Amino acid sequence: MLDACRDPAYGAAVVAVGVDRPGTGAELRARAVGVPVFTVLLEDFPTRERFDSAVIDEIERCDPDLVVLAGYMKILGLAVVARFPIVNTHPSLLPSFPGAHAVRDALAHGVKVTGVTVHLVDEGVDTGPILAQEPVAVRDGDTEDSLRERIQSVERGLYVRTIAAVLARRGTGQAAAVPERAWPMARPLEAVPQGGGQTR
Repeated sequence: MLDACRDPAYGAAVVAVGVDRPGTGAELRARAVGVPVFTVLLEDFPTRERFDSAVIDEIERCDPDLVVLAGYMKILGLAVVARFPIVNTHPSLLPSFPGAHAVRDALAHGVKVTGVTVHLVDEGVDTGPILAQEPVAVRDGDTEDSLRERIQSVERGLYVRTIAAVLARRGTGQAAAVPERAWPMARPLEAVPQGGGQTR
């Protein structure tokens, strides 16, 4: 998302990146280009509900139209999911192979085609409505690493295109993405106020 939003034609800007641990690649990249970063650590809260509440507070301060997850392995609490429109990617053609080991499961089942799914996030695990999918062929001799690499190369472009389409349909263009356990949020360029501390 950071790379896509550098192109004015994309029509969106990342307004913040949120992480649940310090020192992530997403945090470092965001800071390098002047995007605000917030951190919410699960261990700082006595309950998951208090953590979810803190996450909600931080996202609301950024005022995104869309929260975009990427590589975020926690299941978001219902309070978070119910408050914001959220999208995520998954390295399979859902509903096949949900969960954390989709690439491994595809190889174990001997499928000839797997792929990438972009979906809305609900309270389940990879169960939200599907927005877009793209197939990836499984080659003879594929390993988990080689197949994952090809899936990820397809995933990046599909995700960026799908996010743009979702924002266009919403008519506002604010999004939030989460690469490597982070929450980046993007809003349309025309909606970003001058001097507001948000990336243009």
